[in-house]
Amino acid sequence: MDKRIGAQYYTLRDYTKTISDFEDTCARISKIGYKIVQISGTPLGAAQMREVLDRYGLQVVTTHRSFDDFQNNLSEIMDYNRTLGCELCGVGSMPGWARESGENLRRFIEEAGKAAAELRKEGFYFGYHNHAFEFAKVDGRYIMDRLIQETDEDAFRFIADTYWLQAGGMDPASFLRKLGGRAMAVHFKDLKVNVDNSTEMAEVGEGNLDWDSIIGVCEEAGVKWALVEQDVCRRDPFESMKMSYEYLTGKGFC
Repeated sequence: MDKRIGAQYYTLRDYTKTISDFEDTCARISKIGYKIVQISGTPLGAAQMREVLDRYGLQVVTTHRSFDDFQNNLSEIMDYNRTLGCELCGVGSMPGWARESGENLRRFIEEAGKAAAELRKEGFYFGYHNHAFEFAKVDGRYIMDRLIQETDEDAFRFIADTYWLQAGGMDPASFLRKLGGRAMAVHFKDLKVNVDNSTEMAEVGEGNLDWDSIIGVCEEAGVKWALVEQDVCRRDPFESMKMSYEYLTGKGFC
């Protein structure tokens, strides 16, 4: 496992809308100590981002694009990831229609599988990012079970999210052990329980997840990259990213 902890730029999506803001974000992330990143939530082109990323010594290891792009712009997705220098082409979620029936889910799996096969021919991997709904049943079967069982284990990989695994009723460490090497990347995101019985996303180490177990399983399973993500921050997102980085460097990351 690469012990360079990564920064998921979706956390910083409000600061990557222009190339000027993107450069400022890269400078700040690099200063915190991050060396690898995921590109997500920005409208910028790959070439202009790559120039900035190289200037700050930041390596892109995965991206997120919409499933509509995978259906209609697959060649462009390959060019985008090739320019950024990464092999894992991620989709943030399946579209809403795919969850409406077992037949629709079958269609999504078939179409995603075709995209994954085409990507693999060119040296890329398809990466599916989970939320909690994948642990619901459609027509009597768990969505996640079908995603695992009905896809090619080499071409169709996962970008597992620890917060959403817990929210979906799974023990993150146990589920990551089940996925094994198919989890090429993992989003490190904590879940904090409040006294009013609510839960919220939190900086890594500020919530209730068992990070020693999660990190240990990631190392055993052959996960390639771990990236900090926090969809909603309770403070300045850069401060949240700094807090998570400092906690994880205390756990052996750099």
